Amino acid sequence: MLYQRIRDIREDNDKTQTEIANILNITQQQYSLYEKGKREIKTHQLKTLAIYYNVSADYLLGIIKEPRPIK
Repeated sequence: MLYQRIRDIREDNDKTQTEIANILNITQQQYSLYEKGKREIKTHQLKTLAIYYNVSADYLLGIIKEPRPIK
C-alpha cells in the first residue's frame, strides 16, 4: 500500500521521481525501487515525504484511506 500511495501522491502533485529523490537525498533509481516495493523506505524518509506533501504518515502507510493534513 505504501508504495502505491507514494507513487499516487507524487503523480497527483505533478512531481517526477527525480524531484522527490532530490528531496530525499537519494538517486532516482533508489526512489524508483521504493515505488516498485523492491526496497524498504526508511523512517526518516517517510517523515520527510509526509512533511513535504503535508499528509499524515498513517495515510502514506495505508492505515487510513483519506489524507489528513499535518497540524
